Amino acid sequence: MAPLTVLMSCSIIEKDCNGDILWTWTYPTVSESQKCIITRKCNVQTEYSSVQSFVCSRHNDNWFYINCSEVFDTDKLPRIKQFALVLFTKDFNPEKYEVLCRILSKMYCKTGNTTEILKLYLSAYTNGTCTTQENGIFLSDDFDGERSINVDGSYIRELIKTFELETILIYTALLLKKRIIIYHHSLEQLLKWIKTIPTLMTHRRITDNLFPWVDLVSQEIADLKNNLHYVAGCMDSAVSTKVDLYDLLVNIPAREITIAPHAKDSFTMTKTHKEIALFMVQLCNNHLITEPQIISEIGEKTQELLNQLNTLTTIRDNDNSGKVKFCIKKLRECKLSSAVESFLINLAVAENLVM
Repeated sequence: MAPLTVLMSCSIIEKDCNGDILWTWTYPTVSESQKCIITRKCNVQTEYSSVQSFVCSRHNDNWFYINCSEVFDTDKLPRIKQFALVLFTKDFNPEKYEVLCRILSKMYCKTGNTTEILKLYLSAYTNGTCTTQENGIFLSDDFDGERSINVDGSYIRELIKTFELETILIYTALLLKKRIIIYHHSLEQLLKWIKTIPTLMTHRRITDNLFPWVDLVSQEIADLKNNLHYVAGCMDSAVSTKVDLYDLLVNIPAREITIAPHAKDSFTMTKTHKEIALFMVQLCNNHLITEPQIISEIGEKTQELLNQLNTLTTIRDNDNSGKVKFCIKKLRECKLSSAVESFLINLAVAENLVM
């Protein structure tokens, strides 16, 4: 069993009967900036009557997972109303860390003893596994590290039905590595859609630039702006006025997609765009195919587009290295429309063909 050395820290935050939030325990340590962002997320959660039990997002280049638990009279946590168990890790894998968080949380409810949490955490860190008699077994190897987006938990059909032909705008923004903001006032719904968006572009690791839950505060905005492109989720409707943060704004409740004025040229629709848009709508209307099949079909359509891009824009070096390079002259010899030519050049840049 491989050790889980991507684990960085584990913390417990308690909310007592007076409503005060206290950092009770941390191993080995968290920075002040990490503590600040987690405290803010927990405070935001308490503002809503329905607390989302498990959430994840990122801070700088690291991921954090928060599992909130209600405390009952039978638990060994007197005077505590609720607590959150927080993991910081170096990788994105919500399914894996939700299981680990729940096992650790149940142990804390049962014992009220942080020493027991530390034992399980260290077992996971050193062995990639931890076992409890009543709360189940965690095996890190059970989770596919390469497929951090769970296609079985995707809502791709619902996404396409929501936006129909305009889904092509989201697809294009992902394809050309644009800055995408997803808005929803409900955290539960926001996280649901955020995990679905990357399934439109399976040939890339969209999760490397995924920010599931961003608040409009200076620390998190600065973190976001350190990236040239991203998919970020936000619960604050004021994000629509922050045009400097996005090229494309997807308002889920309103079923509206807004292109920022500075990005309109990148979203000029060509015949290819229209064909892919219609293809996606037809796929989601075919109830004989599953969500994973829809994702696979869209992935194959994207690969066809990339193959066409390579055919039209690349040549092999003459040094017998076999390497291919972008050739603008070859593209212009095709005498394509200016919109198609511009799209292919932008796609070549996004695919790192233009050096």
